[in-house]
Amino acid sequence: MQRSWFTRRSLVAAILAMVYPGLGHVYLRAWFRAIAWFGVALIAAAMVLPESAYTAFETDGFSGLVAVSRTLPTEAVLSMLVVRVLNAIDAYLTGLQQATKAAQAEAPEANTCPECGKELDPELDFCPWCTTRLEDAENRSDR
Repeated sequence: MQRSWFTRRSLVAAILAMVYPGLGHVYLRAWFRAIAWFGVALIAAAMVLPESAYTAFETDGFSGLVAVSRTLPTEAVLSMLVVRVLNAIDAYLTGLQQATKAAQAEAPEANTCPECGKELDPELDFCPWCTTRLEDAENRSDR
């Protein structure tokens, strides 16, 4: 089975992850990853935001935080951007992984090689792709 590198669900998860870290994983119902990314975003913000952001939020509320955010240092902006991009990549790959597992569950069982995973000819007792010797109960009983 060929792996797809694009699914609508994984794309939506990546976009939501760019809105706020952890949101894409909530969409995918990957609860532990969502909580972990939410925590990483909070910790990263707490580590890089200057003290002026905290005092502006305490005195003026959300509007004060928005005003201070316009003058944030480049390091703070870049670190938060890195967290969002890594989260979006993780959400996208998690969505692809879930889609692959769902497709494999729906696909009929094929006779595949345990070493290379390629399809086997039922007449042969070895894999024609990687030459791995196969030992089946049927093959042993025929001999």
